Amino acid sequence: MSQLTKAQATEARLLEALRQGGLRLTVQRRAICHYLAHTDAHPTAHQIYADLKAAYPSLSLATVYNTLEALVKLGAVHALGDAGDNAVHYDADATPHINLACVRCHRIIDLPSAQLALLEEEARRLTGYRLLGARIMYYGLCPDCQRELAEEQAHQDASLAGAER
Repeated sequence: MSQLTKAQATEARLLEALRQGGLRLTVQRRAICHYLAHTDAHPTAHQIYADLKAAYPSLSLATVYNTLEALVKLGAVHALGDAGDNAVHYDADATPHINLACVRCHRIIDLPSAQLALLEEEARRLTGYRLLGARIMYYGLCPDCQRELAEEQAHQDASLAGAER
C-alpha cells in the first residue's frame, strides 16, 4: 500500500470529520474537501464557490458556507481573520504553523513552527485540553508588495524630481 500524500491525508481527514459530524458526504461536500486539501492558498468561501461552480453546477454558495461552517465547528478547518480584504479565509492545514497575511495583496502563507508545536504540547499537558488547533496570524507586507511599493515610490520620486526642473 502506498503512502498517502499530505493532500490526500488532509482530504481523508476532512471527509472523516464530516462523517463523524453526521453529515452526508455529497458530491459537493467531497469537492469542497478536495479543493481545501489540494490548495496552498487560504481561500474564501466565494473563491471556492467560483472555482468549483463550473464543474459542479448544482453547487450553491450556501452549501459552501454550510460545509465550511461545519468543518470549522468540527475543528477540521480554521477560519482565519481577514487579510485586509474583509473576507474570512479558510485553512485546512492541521500541522502547527503561523499564518502570515499581506495586507496589500491579501495573500496568506504558512510558516511551519517547531516552537508552536512545543507550545501546543505544553498547553495540552498543563490544561488537559484536547486541542483542535490554533490560529496565529501576523499581518504585514509580503516581499513582492514591499518591492512593488519601493518601485512605485522611486518612480514617484523620479517624477517629482523631473517636475521640479
